[in-house]
Amino acid sequence: MSTEANRQLARRGYDMFMKGDIEGVIGLCAEDIAWVSPKTEPISFSGSFHGKAEVGRFFQLMSETIEFERFEPQCFIADGDKVAVSGMSRGKVLGNGAKFDDAWVHIFTMKNGKIARFEQYNNTASYVAALSAPMLNNEDMAGAV
Repeated sequence: MSTEANRQLARRGYDMFMKGDIEGVIGLCAEDIAWVSPKTEPISFSGSFHGKAEVGRFFQLMSETIEFERFEPQCFIADGDKVAVSGMSRGKVLGNGAKFDDAWVHIFTMKNGKIARFEQYNNTASYVAALSAPMLNNEDMAGAV
């Protein structure tokens, strides 16, 4: 595929994700997809996931842990089969209501019109702090929304 087609494939994946179409995102992936990020405790959805079923598990773990209030891909840089995307997100931890802000970079490797590899680099310190925060009381949670 062309560099532009690869950039558009990445854009399509983000559009699907932001609409909640996780099955659509998984459908863009190669059968043997490698979905990786540095393993960071206590982030349950960090580490390596291989194959479409495990990518589904990644999304399940993420949706059970956090909720995005904002998710914004900002810059797409493509060169051949590689597409690098930088962006920002903001959200909260479902278990305690703590907020996080995240500047991230995702690197895609495309092969035969599919996502063959996805690498994720996040502000893990923000996630760890939010995941480790004590439970907000009802008053705090009302102000956190």
